[in-house]
This record gives sequence, structure tokens and C-alpha cells, in this order.
Amino acid sequence: MICVVQRVSSASVEVESPQHKSSIKSGLLVLAAAEPSDDDAVITWTVNKLVNLRIFADDSGRMNRSVQDIEGEVLLISQFTLAGNCNKGHRPSFIGAAPPEQAAPMIEQLGRGIRSTGVPVQTGVFGATMRVTSVNEGPVTIIVQRTDDR
Repeated sequence: MICVVQRVSSASVEVESPQHKSSIKSGLLVLAAAEPSDDDAVITWTVNKLVNLRIFADDSGRMNRSVQDIEGEVLLISQFTLAGNCNKGHRPSFIGAAPPEQAAPMIEQLGRGIRSTGVPVQTGVFGATMRVTSVNEGPVTIIVQRTDDR
């Protein structure tokens, strides 16, 4: 699973069809792509990493607090294009992304896992064209991807 994580003071998503709107205040905007080799262990690892990632300032101004510590929220957006490969030619290949029938349940499992830690989660709509708006604080943007052998 590939996640691009942004520390935000606010973020929202709008979908026209079906009509849907979600927003958060302080927390994390997480853009997530499932990969074909992802399994429960990868999702559990990703949940743990996201909720404990210390990228929020403590009283000394150091990045030492997590989204849990600040009682923040997560806006989780499925984004298969993160798995795009641009090594050959000028048009990305998306064969590295899990197919929709595999990816949708994994993204849902990721959201449930985050919620189970007590962090509120808002979402977009899987497979829909979405408009995402965010105010990135810092800016702080981190790529979270487990790269060790499974």
C-alpha cells in the first residue's frame, strides 16, 4: 500500500455523482493506493504507521505528536494513480495498482482500522472523480509505504 500523507489544518472532498461531501479540520489527508500484493499484515502496519506518525508540533515546536495525540481526524481518499509507473514513455502504467474489486475492500479495511484506534475518519467515494481541497500545514508531506519483505 502506498500512502501520501499530508499534515493539514483542513481538508475536504466533493463528489458530484453520487453526491458526497466530507471534510475534516486538523489532522491528516491520506491518499492511498492498494497494490496487488497487499494483505492484512500490510494494512495493519499501515494503520499503525498512520495513527502514530509523529508529524505534529509539540509545545516546543518539534514534530513529536501524532494525529491521535492531537485528537485530529483523517480524510482517507483512494487514489490508484499513486501506483503509476512513469519509467517508460510519457504515459503512466497503472498495472502496479490493485484492481478495483481487490482495492476497494482494502481501502475500506484501512479506514476501519484507523477508526478502531479512535481516530475519526472521513472518506471519498471509491472509483469516483473527486475534488480534494486541503490546507497543508508546514508544508508536511510524507510517503508511507512498507518496503521490507513480507
